[in-house]
Amino acid sequence: MTVARPLRIGTRGSLLARTQTQWVADRLRAAGSDVEIEVVSTRGDERHDLPVSRLGGDGVFVRELEQALLEGRIDAAVHSLKDLPTADTKGLVLGCVPVRAAAFDAFVGRTAASLEALPHGAVVGTSSIRRIAQVRRLRPDLVVRPLRGNVDTRLRRLDAGDFDALIVAAAGLERLGLAGRITAVLEPPAFWPAVGQGALAVQMRDHDAAAHAAAAPLEDPGTRAAVTAERRMLAGLAGGCLAPVGAWARFEPGRGLILGGVVFDVDDDTRAVRSLEAEDSSQAAPRPGQADELSRVAEALALGDAVARQLLALGADRVVARARSAGE
Repeated sequence: MTVARPLRIGTRGSLLARTQTQWVADRLRAAGSDVEIEVVSTRGDERHDLPVSRLGGDGVFVRELEQALLEGRIDAAVHSLKDLPTADTKGLVLGCVPVRAAAFDAFVGRTAASLEALPHGAVVGTSSIRRIAQVRRLRPDLVVRPLRGNVDTRLRRLDAGDFDALIVAAAGLERLGLAGRITAVLEPPAFWPAVGQGALAVQMRDHDAAAHAAAAPLEDPGTRAAVTAERRMLAGLAGGCLAPVGAWARFEPGRGLILGGVVFDVDDDTRAVRSLEAEDSSQAAPRPGQADELSRVAEALALGDAVARQLLALGADRVVARARSAGE
């Protein structure tokens, strides 16, 4: 008799990545699957001394996991969706998108209650060019210093006095049980999150029926539609995970799916930041059923295309191209 082996799920080694993967594993087990977790080291985790833009660009946190999937060493990989490039990897698919956590960034202050309350010349820690641009737009008098590493490492440096404040993803703090460290939540239109922020992606081989069946109970149609629109917009801008692009898609009663997008144009000589913003909506609704799902995804893709076209008409292609060349 053939005994079915456990579903092997790959994850990065950071505390947040392992916590996110454990969340997925617990729900898969509750749905009846036998699950094993395997840690796969990525280049992005190994080099904290360099900006992500100098580690190889898009996909720096997912390439080794994708290779493990293609080689059959694991059956699924759990990613923070914002780290996953919009271009598909041949042989792999985004098999499951669980319900989204908080999509926004969080301000974590050492003494100040908000970004606005920081004193002149205060030091803010972040390495994201999207976050840097927005801090500079709102408070050009502040000093922004690079800060990478695990969430707990960043918090220790804040507490040690190396920084006056941090800008980090609210979802990461919440998933680690550190929501109490959030001083203020940063929301659009004042502060835009990354594409796919707060969402998880369970990636798998396209023809692995067993993995797809196991992950199906975790799929959230509303989250799938929202992140599909955001990622399509990003792809339409030819922007990657490192481009200064923000987006937020959400469902609103009477309007359906709404997608707002922004591209930040940063002038390093004058420290001026200009934002290009666009918004559109679709009647797509998070309803069940395979036919409805296909229609909903098609509407989300069309919505992403529409917002991308608006941003391109404002000159977003030139902004993204400059940002990408500067990071190479």
